Amino acid sequence: MSGRPAWEHEGRHWPNREASRFLRAGGFRWHVQVAGTGPALLLLHGTGAATHSWRGLLPLLARAFTVVAPDLPGHGFTDTPPAHALSLPGMARSVAALVTALDFEPAVIVGHSAGAAVAAAMSLDGLARPRAIVSLNGALLPLRGGPGDLFIFSALARMLVSLPIVPWLISRRAADRSAVERLLRGTGSTLDPAGIDLYAALMRHPSHVAAALGMMAAWDLHPLARALPRLSPPLTLVVGENDRTIPPSDALRVRAILPSARIVTLPGLGHLAHEEKPEEIAAIILEAGSGAEARDAPEPTATEPPAG
Repeated sequence: MSGRPAWEHEGRHWPNREASRFLRAGGFRWHVQVAGTGPALLLLHGTGAATHSWRGLLPLLARAFTVVAPDLPGHGFTDTPPAHALSLPGMARSVAALVTALDFEPAVIVGHSAGAAVAAAMSLDGLARPRAIVSLNGALLPLRGGPGDLFIFSALARMLVSLPIVPWLISRRAADRSAVERLLRGTGSTLDPAGIDLYAALMRHPSHVAAALGMMAAWDLHPLARALPRLSPPLTLVVGENDRTIPPSDALRVRAILPSARIVTLPGLGHLAHEEKPEEIAAIILEAGSGAEARDAPEPTATEPPAG
């Protein structure tokens, strides 16, 4: 079991491999997928995932958009940055550096779970100027239990990530595919066997697990929640009715803070709704982004094609 996924091994059959590129931005090397033509759209996956999460959605969106989908720092095939870069502000700055390196200005940003928080933070901090943001089961608010629960959650994550053996133990556990399948089922989603295998392949690498734990340890959504009333791009909240990771009722809490937010509820789908029903999600994104015009900037390019 190696420390991190290798493009020469796990990448051989990576979804949408033909769209993959590697480049340096923000001080480290990224894996990013670029596909399609049209208005610029940025896809940001959630904690513990990678670009495989968009395997069904990216080709659909590429029919109408120029889509850029990175592996977030430390996830998948992107290098692990310094610990401070795994915080929400650090993640937003890192993604902004990638966007700049690609000469790419997104008209639409789509974020899943923690990726939705990154999308909102980029807009609020002036790091991006999207015309629309789509949150897929977004983690935009602190835990309902309040600061105490958040402190316990963050402190536990910090303790786990500080022990080098913990990511290794979790990765070893992921060698049992049925354990990964149970974990994913706990999100309220039902994935096909290929989807389960991709998550299992990533979780078998301690560096990927450590990055996910590092994000959890550094995450603080209280500043974002306070800033949400200033969010100017139209926000669409896509909510899986069966989501067991982010309470569906959180969308109502967000709309209480930002009354202009639009809620789209998906019956029967869970936290990974975009993997369960990519066609439905693509239609919602197309509608939300229908008013987003193409930017004048040239289409993104990456300077280092993948090996093999």
